Amino acid sequence: MAGRFAPRTTPALPTPRPSRPTPTPKTRIWVPEGDFELGLVLGPLRRGPADPTFRLSQDGSAVRATRTPEGPGTLRVRAGDTGVRAEAWGPGADWLLERLPELLGASDDPDAFVPRHRLVAAAQRRRPGLRLCRTGLVMESLIPSVLEQKVTTIEAYRSWRHLVRKYGEPAPGPYGDPPDGRRDSRMYVMPDFRTWAMIPSWEWHKAGVDAKRSDTIARAVRVARRLEEAATMEPELAAARLQLIPGIGPWTSAEVLQRSNGAPDAVTVGDLHLPGIIGYALAGRPDTDDAGMLELLEPYAGQRHRAVRLILLTGRTPPRRAPRMPVGRIAHL
Repeated sequence: MAGRFAPRTTPALPTPRPSRPTPTPKTRIWVPEGDFELGLVLGPLRRGPADPTFRLSQDGSAVRATRTPEGPGTLRVRAGDTGVRAEAWGPGADWLLERLPELLGASDDPDAFVPRHRLVAAAQRRRPGLRLCRTGLVMESLIPSVLEQKVTTIEAYRSWRHLVRKYGEPAPGPYGDPPDGRRDSRMYVMPDFRTWAMIPSWEWHKAGVDAKRSDTIARAVRVARRLEEAATMEPELAAARLQLIPGIGPWTSAEVLQRSNGAPDAVTVGDLHLPGIIGYALAGRPDTDDAGMLELLEPYAGQRHRAVRLILLTGRTPPRRAPRMPVGRIAHL
């Protein structure tokens, strides 16, 4: 029997993952005036609970990985008794810290809002820390908004996660290289414009994105620099600039300008559920259409987006009369 079997050896122990020094962040302290609730301000930037570019931590901090004009950057923000403390990593750190007050609603004017319904007034009293954020970045909101066109949010969030994790880059700082080494716990910066344009058709299909939406994104990234200029324009002119791109209509432009420009009057028209929610909350009419919604929101002209945010915070929604819209997976076709 000798020689028929290899000698038994003890398996080698796995090599421990070397610990890397935590990069030193750049920091800034900003003190907001009046009431301030961090989760309400930055919540609209989150694209689903597993968004690889945004994270809400258990300690109350928010972490955002984004692509700035100066390069990728990661921003961690936490509100405390002495103000808001921000830490930033990467080439875009200075850009993010410089625009921190704008991001957190410093240019927003909540006092300009006058509630006209008891429901809205009650919501404003309960959540006085609502401010409208302003990222100053158009494409980071435009691309996921296009992905959300005509599909369920579950499908859109899944597509966003797949594309960002596959074609993006790890976020600068500790969140792009977590101690556990797990890929799904990393944060990512979305791909640059050239990379979006180079994604092949079969990869869009694997991500569950049809040709209409992928073509819209391809057209937008070709003129991304001109679209980014909309962040400094008046909302009406900015919406007109965005809607020059075939496939971008009022729904998508409003969703973008609410985040990039902090536009208080950018009401989302063309949404499947929003008119019914507004109609039911303000008038008890769950079958309200876009025209009826705009009529109900007319008393809030100039502040209709803020009114909608407050109404949504009440949780008052019409009873469901039909099953949920089925979640599709075109990647299986």
